[in-house]
Amino acid sequence: MRDLKIPGQRHPEKAHRPDNAQPKKPDWIRVKAPTSQGYKDTRNIIREHKLVTVCEEAGCPNAGECWSQGHATMMIMGEICTRGCTFCNIATGKPQTLDAFEPGRVADAVAKLGLNHVVVTSVDRDDLDDGGAEHFAQTIRAIRHRAPGTTIEVLTPDFLKCAPSALETVVAARPDVFNHNLETVPGLYPEVRPGARYFHSLRLLQRVKELDPSIFTKSGIMVGLGEDRQSVLQVMDDMRAADVDFLTIGQYLQPTPKHHAVDRFVHPDEFAAYEKAAFGKGFLMVSATPLTRSSYHAGDDFARLRDARQARLGRA
Repeated sequence: MRDLKIPGQRHPEKAHRPDNAQPKKPDWIRVKAPTSQGYKDTRNIIREHKLVTVCEEAGCPNAGECWSQGHATMMIMGEICTRGCTFCNIATGKPQTLDAFEPGRVADAVAKLGLNHVVVTSVDRDDLDDGGAEHFAQTIRAIRHRAPGTTIEVLTPDFLKCAPSALETVVAARPDVFNHNLETVPGLYPEVRPGARYFHSLRLLQRVKELDPSIFTKSGIMVGLGEDRQSVLQVMDDMRAADVDFLTIGQYLQPTPKHHAVDRFVHPDEFAAYEKAAFGKGFLMVSATPLTRSSYHAGDDFARLRDARQARLGRA
């Protein structure tokens, strides 16, 4: 894994921020360091194909477990983001030009790993006219060609500065799941996600369903950033109004002292209460635990998501 402890090296754009104390993690948030042979095999395949993973770039606490099982979330279009969200561990700056061969390398790695389900995400690319939509579409098509049995989940940027055709390009490539994270409650957007707009992201998810109702939609938020319970419940209502199928809720973990402070560590019992509330509001699938992340157990969750849709259709 990459060194995530020196913000001045990875995040020169965040160096001017004041330090925020990093509280001690409770026992329920701790994970073991990766050591298994499966982890090493996955790492070698990623290196061999010269790919970037969000597992490494975002410092995901579940990387050891997922890589040990041969699962990795591919991050396309480079490792430098054009935005500077205060929660995120991905570097901000001027990205490099797109690599035309990257979709093929991603597809080859997916086939070599033998994945039943793959998650493809990216940095924000506000420097591109289409925000990287065509690159997403090419990656989806390449995976379909190289690994036709693999279901595909995309976790996209918001395409805020693009024409509507950008989203249409991704949807036309027909991923099985379209995921775009709201990340936090609307009241915290100015300090947590200053380059984004809450209702634009919500409308993006709604528009996917309008374009292709067969595609599952998914979104997630972090808790422990300073939100309250009522604002989380309101986000759930907003997502359901946009016909979002799958909700993820996880604990925010502060990558470095230069990032947004952890307001508190939410107890597992509170996550269980959020899960119960979300199912009550009509989500087909909910994952709400301290270690939940967008792509954590995504393949297993996708299978359950399909079953839930079939069950609901059967009752209709």
